[in-house]
Amino acid sequence: MVERHPRRWLILGVLCLSLLVAVVDNMVLNIAIPALIRDLGASTADIQWIIDAYILVFAGALLTAGSLSDRHGRRLGLVIGLTVFGGASALATICQTPGQLITVRGLMGLGAAFLMPGTLAILTTVFAEDERKKAIAIWSSVLMLGALGGPTLGGLLLEHFWWGSVFLLNIPIAILGIVAALVIIPESRGPAGRPDTVGALLSTIGMTALVWGVISAPEHGWESLRTSGGFAVAAIALTGFIVWERRVAEPMLPMSLFRDRNFRGASLSLVLLSFSAGGVMLAITQYLQFVLGYEPIKAGAAFIPMLVTTMVFNGVGVVVDKRFGARVALSAGLLLVAGGFAVLASLGPADGYLTLATALVIIGMGSGVASPAAVGTLLGALPPERAGVGSAVNDTVQQIGTALSVAVLGSVLTTAYRASMPEDVAGPARDSLGDALGVATATGNARLADAARTAFVEAIAVTSLIGVAGGIAAAILAAAMLRPKPATVPEAAGPLSTEAETAKKLSTDSASQPAGVERQY
Repeated sequence: MVERHPRRWLILGVLCLSLLVAVVDNMVLNIAIPALIRDLGASTADIQWIIDAYILVFAGALLTAGSLSDRHGRRLGLVIGLTVFGGASALATICQTPGQLITVRGLMGLGAAFLMPGTLAILTTVFAEDERKKAIAIWSSVLMLGALGGPTLGGLLLEHFWWGSVFLLNIPIAILGIVAALVIIPESRGPAGRPDTVGALLSTIGMTALVWGVISAPEHGWESLRTSGGFAVAAIALTGFIVWERRVAEPMLPMSLFRDRNFRGASLSLVLLSFSAGGVMLAITQYLQFVLGYEPIKAGAAFIPMLVTTMVFNGVGVVVDKRFGARVALSAGLLLVAGGFAVLASLGPADGYLTLATALVIIGMGSGVASPAAVGTLLGALPPERAGVGSAVNDTVQQIGTALSVAVLGSVLTTAYRASMPEDVAGPARDSLGDALGVATATGNARLADAARTAFVEAIAVTSLIGVAGGIAAAILAAAMLRPKPATVPEAAGPLSTEAETAKKLSTDSASQPAGVERQY
């Protein structure tokens, strides 16, 4: 039996700290949306691009970043990601226009593309199968703490300072993460090989073009040259990437990963879940502040029930996985998430926070149950020498789902809002709740404000039905495609090493483990 890494739990703490920057940033950004509309003069399209610029670069660079980390060092990739993300956060605080912030958000996406695969890749090589899902549950809970504290601190900053102050939260976390990674985490790499330059170029072009097409569709139309051109470039580049990776001697992404039905089933399930959840959760922050009239700090605290529930049910998920298997845990969690969206779909204009809190708690229960099983199955499937690019595949499919969600569900939300507005309302007030409230305030038109709030609540309810359908479809897909893990005797994980012999031993240890999927959404 190979000796376990003596600092594996301390290393886990550093990985959690490193990933906090992305978690805190995304949660805080949602809370800051009304402030961006008010103070920066951002339109609805600007807000979508502030979110999508991050996703565009992140999804486009993930596979290449994961492959580079495998080749040149996973700790190095993690440090690069933290440096770029922290530096971009500093630049965000001084942006003066929506266009500048969109550019900086793209730079953050580049940092996250190196940061996120690195955390999963290092976790894969440190923890053996018998400890991995326990480590994942702790990892998820710590991230929930970050998601819990981020909006609260962000709301506090928004009440006393300008909108850019929310990005200051990322800087000390990034600095501390860099120092801790250099001091505590040893370097690890996959076996040295030829760099797959053609594969990296094709994957970056293909993924960037795909997400570009998706996020351009609501504004320019699905048949516009801008949208169809993006899809055409994506189809050509990604087809070329698949053909190239099947033929090249040392591919950056072995196509054999996709032959396993567990990997395919869970990946598709979580794409559906990411698609159903992203756009709806984006609307909730506007509901809290524009409809219920919450101040930013109170809006951030409104997510506490969901986050606490997720933390608690991470432990439940580990128990369910151990006793009944990953298929049951993942399917049950996805059905709970669908149930939460069903409650959200019942939201009416006269309802207050209680209905929303109930929905968020049920969604948190589902997320907590599903996450350890999903992440553990993925990590158990990856050979150590491909840990970085394998983790990047998981992140990539989720970002595709999120990008589709923001683009498609954002369009559905806007369409439903317009349809619910009185026929005599025209102009910007018919397109955006924030614009409608601005017009109502300027003209003293209380009727317009009430009509806009009512229309927005009805639009959330309609859009939530897609979340219900997506959660149910994902659960059915997981139940149909995932297969139970054969009984094996777990072996201990060895310490991180740059030596090829250690990689060979770890590959032998993981050879008996079934392939799997996904990390938490």
